[in-house]
This record gives sequence, structure tokens and C-alpha cells, in this order.
Amino acid sequence: MREFSRRGILGLGAGAAAALSVAGCSSSGSGASGRVGTKPGQTAQAKPIGDGSTAFTGKQPNQPDKPEKLEPGQKPPQFVVFSWDGAGEVGNGLFPRFRKLARDHNASMTFFLSGLYLLPESKKRMYQPPNNPVGASAIGYLADDHIKATLKNVRAAWLDGHEIGTHFNGHFCGEGHGSVKHWTPAQWQSEIDQAMEFVTKWRTNTGFTDIESLPFDYSKELAGGRTPCLLGQDNLLPTARKLGWRYDASSPGGLQVWPTKRQGLWDFPLQQVPFPGHSFQVLSMDYNMMFNQSKNSTKAPPVNYPGWRKQAAEAYIAGFRRAYETNRAPFFIGNHFEQWNGGIYMDAVEEAFKHIADEKRKDVRLVSFRQLCDWLDAQDPQVLADLRRLGVGQQFTGRG
Repeated sequence: MREFSRRGILGLGAGAAAALSVAGCSSSGSGASGRVGTKPGQTAQAKPIGDGSTAFTGKQPNQPDKPEKLEPGQKPPQFVVFSWDGAGEVGNGLFPRFRKLARDHNASMTFFLSGLYLLPESKKRMYQPPNNPVGASAIGYLADDHIKATLKNVRAAWLDGHEIGTHFNGHFCGEGHGSVKHWTPAQWQSEIDQAMEFVTKWRTNTGFTDIESLPFDYSKELAGGRTPCLLGQDNLLPTARKLGWRYDASSPGGLQVWPTKRQGLWDFPLQQVPFPGHSFQVLSMDYNMMFNQSKNSTKAPPVNYPGWRKQAAEAYIAGFRRAYETNRAPFFIGNHFEQWNGGIYMDAVEEAFKHIADEKRKDVRLVSFRQLCDWLDAQDPQVLADLRRLGVGQQFTGRG
């Protein structure tokens, strides 16, 4: 996965960050901490859909219990969502590494799958990106072995209890005519339709016969996504609403406050969090950590790596603590399966994950975006309205 040529809000430098004032469940689950259980779920006999690329296998395993409804004034759980853009496995072992980490801590995550990662490059002319040449893509097509590895990991992730969202296809950023920033609602519909085709017809497009079907109906599984470089949300939302999506995670520069809905969808932005050693804040994503440390260089001098890894981990932990100790706003972290700057951001997010998942904190819920939607939708609107009145770092004063 090579998503280096990002711009816009994802590429905030220190000055731009300062200008921005610094820049998915239940509250009770199958485990004592309310997180997703570890026992393997039982799936029904698979019923192939279409060409057999996907199949209906029944209710998704390893899901939380029915969401509990907060009483007025009751302190909410601390929700944390770790999400991954692209979700391709290219032989670096990162996808299985973080599936294991989640499994070890009874956690769920959201994986935003790029549709092109299931389309062979030999078939790239099947892709007709809006405002771009046929077959064009700002990210690379995967080799056959990597498509197979991605399919196996996506399948396993869903069976583990994780959510499979979308990162769309060609990852077109920047300010030019072809950027997703300028796509119309109709063009977003085309992009989504094509992503759906690539996921649900990979067997036809690849000819693979030695890979099991993805164990879900993607038309029902797909509940939200994140746009490339956090661009184009305004025109995506009308299309997403028409498709029945429940949320969008494309907002840039969000604050650590309780979420609201935009055009009928829950708005789950990347959030500004304290950046140790600086007076400005940084967005809660590995790319933004990297940009502010090495100015878009993915192979900076290794002498910097230990300090940068520590700084990135501490930024995530500081964001978590600020929410957990004050307003309990859900905390969102975004990542990529990349080895930027020697893999320090993967090590940093793992360190932060383990800190957040500390078993002494029984009121923390590591969930997917869709599971968070389930919990939010189960709450009394007035209770959520009261929580939204709490600003960043403002103490919750209801009963604990």
C-alpha cells in the first residue's frame, strides 16, 4: 500500500496545524469489561452470493451484547475506535499483527477496504474513476499474492468481529480537477458502485479458486467509510444517506467532543489531540504524526526514530486520557498498514493500544464505528444532547 502523495488536511504541517487552533456497540459485552468476546462465533452454512466472491453466513460472530441505555446523569463508557485506511496485506504482516493484538484484548476495529486492492492490475481498465483516466489510481494495484493475502485477512477480520467499511478506490487527493474534493454526489455514487463491484466480484476478476468467499453480504455490511485525505465529505453525504449508510469518518480536524449527525449520518472525525513538545495539536492519525515529524519523508534519518515513536505514542495516549478523565467523548484513531520511518508508527499505535486496553479500566470499550453507532442509536436523545454540551476537556459532573 503506497499512499504517500497526500495533501490537504492529512498533510498538516506545524504552521497549518496551528492555524486550525492546533492542526464504531454496547456498554456491556460478553466479557467482564464489556468488550467483544473471544470465543469463536458459530456461522451458518455459507450461501454464495453472485459469483461466490461473498456469501451469507448468518449473524456476525463476536459482537457485543445489546447496547445498554444510559440513565440521565450516568457516566458513559469510554469508547475508542481504531481504524485502518486501505486494509491491504502486502506481505509485511501488519494486517495479521493488529488482528492478533485486537484478539488478545477482546477488541473490535474498523477496516476501511480499498476496492482496488481486490482488482488485478491486468484488469485495471475496468476502473473508471471520476474525472480521471480509465484505470488511473494514486495508489498501486496489488500483486496476485497480496490480493490473496488481503482476502484472507479481510475474511478473518470479519469472523473476528471487526467491521469492513470502505476507503473507496483510487485515492485521488490534492486540489486538481480529478481530486475527490471536487466529485459530485453522482460521481461518488459511481465510485461506490465500482468499489462494491470489485469486492463482490473478485472471484470473476481474479480467477482465484483457492480462496474462500468473504463471509458477508457487502451490501448489508457496508455502513460507512473514510474518504481519501479526508476530502469531499460534503458531496459524499447525500449519496451515503441515499445508500442507507449510518456514519461517515471523513471529517478533518474534529474536536474531542460527543458526535453529532450530518445529513442523517453520524459524523466521526479524526480529532485534534495534544502533541507532546509542541503548542499545537495534531490529528489522531499516523500520517499526520509522520508529516509533522519528518515533513512527508517516509525514510528520515533513523537517529530520529526512537524519539518520534515515543512522541506519537504519547500523543495518542494524551488524547485518550483527556477524554477518559473529562467528558468521555469517543476517541478515534486512524492508521495505515505502512512501515513509514522504520515502522515506528505501527509500534507507537500498538503501545497506545495496549495502554488504552489496560484491564484495570473496566469502563473502556474498544469498538468498531458500526458498534458505536449501535450504542449511540440506543440512547435517549436528551442524554446525548447533555453530553454534547461538554467541551474539550470539560469534566463530566453526573453520577459515576
